Amino acid sequence: MELNPYARFLGDADPVVVLTTTSERLHALIDPLPPTRVNEQPAPGKWSIREIVSHLADCEVVFCFRLRQTLAEDHHIIQPFDQERWAQRYGAYQIDQALALFEAARNWNLRLLTTVQEEDRHRHVTHPERGTMTFWTIVETMAGHDINHLLQIEHLVAKP
Repeated sequence: MELNPYARFLGDADPVVVLTTTSERLHALIDPLPPTRVNEQPAPGKWSIREIVSHLADCEVVFCFRLRQTLAEDHHIIQPFDQERWAQRYGAYQIDQALALFEAARNWNLRLLTTVQEEDRHRHVTHPERGTMTFWTIVETMAGHDINHLLQIEHLVAKP
């Protein structure tokens, strides 16, 4: 498994710029939509826009912990999670709640990134499924993950 399975989405983009602009892009895509559109299942087993945003919120909470543990511990071992099992409970969440949580956690993470020094970027952490990576690999993964899901939402919004 790749260290950063979302690297192809990020390419040469600055991950901090991506992380800083994701919330604005989400609002531009979602705010004009009626509630029926954000809840539409595009196909069996595929997430609705609301579920994608709920997933982004969940992931941001996970990234909050991963980033801080990587900075606080020597060679932290990341706890993976099963996103499909977490998604089984997304019916409980409204899109505005998911966006609010995502934005609060993202802003918290962005503030943390302002404290990161060059040596922090190189701190090692191990993901049991992906291998040893650095703090900055997590940041790049977050940004590529954002782009991946923004593209999915753009595709769903563009559908008639």
